[in-house]
Amino acid sequence: MHGLLRSVSLIALVLAGPAAAEIADYSPVTAERLTQPEERNWLQSRRTYDGHGHSPLTQITKDNVAQLTQVWSHPTGPYRPAPEFTALPASGAHQAAAIVNDGVMFMTTHDNQVIAMDAKTGGEHWRYQHPIPEDLVPIHPANRGVALWDDKVFTTTQDAMVVALDAKTGEPLWSQTMADWMEGYYSTLAPLVVDGRVMAGVSGGELGIRGFVQAFDAGTGNPLWKTYTIPAPGEPGSETWPGDTWQNGGGPVWITGNYDPEAKLAYWGVGNAAPWVGALRPGDNLYTASTIGLNPENGAIATHFQYHWNDTWDWDEVVPPTLIDLQGENGDTQKLAVRFARNGYIYKLDRSDGKLSFIEGKPYVYQNAFTGLNPETGRPEYNQENLPELGKRVEFCPSAWGGRDWPADSYDPATGTLFISVNENHCGAMEGAPVEYEPGVLYLGSGLEMTPTEAAKEHIGAVQAWDIRTLEKKWQVNFKSPNWGPILSTAGGVVFLGGTNDAMFRALDAETGAELWSVKLDGGVVAPPTSFEVDGKQHIAITTGWGVDAERFQSFIDQAWGTKTEVSQGGTVYVFALP
Repeated sequence: MHGLLRSVSLIALVLAGPAAAEIADYSPVTAERLTQPEERNWLQSRRTYDGHGHSPLTQITKDNVAQLTQVWSHPTGPYRPAPEFTALPASGAHQAAAIVNDGVMFMTTHDNQVIAMDAKTGGEHWRYQHPIPEDLVPIHPANRGVALWDDKVFTTTQDAMVVALDAKTGEPLWSQTMADWMEGYYSTLAPLVVDGRVMAGVSGGELGIRGFVQAFDAGTGNPLWKTYTIPAPGEPGSETWPGDTWQNGGGPVWITGNYDPEAKLAYWGVGNAAPWVGALRPGDNLYTASTIGLNPENGAIATHFQYHWNDTWDWDEVVPPTLIDLQGENGDTQKLAVRFARNGYIYKLDRSDGKLSFIEGKPYVYQNAFTGLNPETGRPEYNQENLPELGKRVEFCPSAWGGRDWPADSYDPATGTLFISVNENHCGAMEGAPVEYEPGVLYLGSGLEMTPTEAAKEHIGAVQAWDIRTLEKKWQVNFKSPNWGPILSTAGGVVFLGGTNDAMFRALDAETGAELWSVKLDGGVVAPPTSFEVDGKQHIAITTGWGVDAERFQSFIDQAWGTKTEVSQGGTVYVFALP
């Protein structure tokens, strides 16, 4: 036994399924198509490089969305059995967006399968199963999708690899190992491809990794550069780490970055510092809990913004900011990076000169760890009563799962409105203790607590709509259930999301938040909805697959209230359209 992760030989994953069929007419993906995708397609996780997660299609509107009917569904299983992470058990979760390129849909599963389907019928073209070390224990059994370039499909794996597949056949073309999984490294994000460079990051912040983003040549797989999120001695930011704590300082990167083609910067979110309690590593601990702007050509860090220094609440800030070009009344354009942080604050940042600088910030859920933000820099001041320390149990709100976790927001550029799923009325506690680093073993320095407040009996989850111009909330829709639903907005004035423990998939009025349509599916939804067009008809795609943090969060609520909430895992791709 190697800590939590045991070393064994690789095994081939053999699953029953249809014979592979080559895709006869596949449209190569170019830089131009990724920069300006056709309205009918959804070519990357959030559709566009700016991370808007918004569809320009208008066939489905608030007036007719109630007529949506199921066109097809397709199961993504069966799945490879995996050893359970006994410290915090959870089912595998489907967290991938359905990527659609001219009628071909790509989907991934939590056990590192990639499936190519006919977007019109749901028929399966081919299926790839990545061989995973038999006794690798997945802490977060999930995968967040694929990236496309030319005639290739790229995916990351639980054993910290990047794999390139032939988009027409599913045959492996190349693979590269980013780090040793036995030391706690793994990868769950969809890669980001810019000008033939495939970029990906690694997870493992709870295991004392040293996080990084790495780039590979899309054609050959040759490594191009690797940029660590924790600077080594002598590098900028290294003075924020005492002694040799930088070597295992965390800083995971597990959500796909956004890209600004004009500035030629890829913005990546960096997660928690390790171990969890900041008293064990005094200092700002750059670049944890930050956004970093990387040059895709060489990996150089051109800019950064840290949301909270000396992270001590496990508030991973891995979701990149949404890149917004806001038109002013005088015809000028304000180039913004807007981010709802896990720490419970919304940040409006300027990115006009290639540098991230603070404009404005405010709480969007109740938060008691900060006394406020410096109005010039955005640096928070801390409430000492809610600052975890060694040898003392300290409570804070929100809990480690934050005001928002990883589920993506969506931005409608026509109305200047950003939509986001949040969770509130939950608090956490930590009691710090010294911890020794051991490769592949949890490196936390504290236990994990989450307790719903009295107000949680009325609601925990919600959807919020914000006017980005004024940074004022337009509306909020509450759910008694937690909400783990990534959001899709459309030019038809409709917002789609799942995320609640009742396995419902909903359509809301983008202007008011009123529910317009809903359907109960075969499991909970934590995947991003997407929209595409085939044969002139707009479709909505969503995949069920409840698990990981949504399931763990619910278990803490059940433990506090003495309840038992059963949520089916699901695991099915559903596609809807108008009759």
